Amino acid sequence: MKKVAISACLLGEKCRYDASDNRDEKLLSLLRGAELISFCPEDDAFGTPRPTMDLIETKEGHKAISNSSGEDLSSPVIEYAAAFFERHTDIDLFIGKDRSPSCGVCSARLYNEEKNLLSSQEAGLMAKEAIKRGIECFDAEKF
Repeated sequence: MKKVAISACLLGEKCRYDASDNRDEKLLSLLRGAELISFCPEDDAFGTPRPTMDLIETKEGHKAISNSSGEDLSSPVIEYAAAFFERHTDIDLFIGKDRSPSCGVCSARLYNEEKNLLSSQEAGLMAKEAIKRGIECFDAEKF
């Protein structure tokens, strides 16, 4: 059975920043028969609801920066991702929520420190960890 790591909001969990979900019935029907392993690094680290964050290019690399406080929120997301993949070493497929600074695979928006858009084709922090580990990865809308 294929093991699929999937953004929890796509399963209908109300874990988005605004306590809503992105349940995707079409996607779930395509994954019927697979073992779905839910994840949400932002909910785990910051709770729900929570302020939004953006992926920012800094001298130290890409960082998740809170839009309300300007705080660097990267470490808890990166730590969650590493721990998740250490617990689930046999993931076959990663499906992230498109445009998410954590879970977007190739659609996260990257800004410079002045909040000018640099790219809308980046990997979020958790997706980067999945890619680094050689897991096949897709944004939900492209799967």
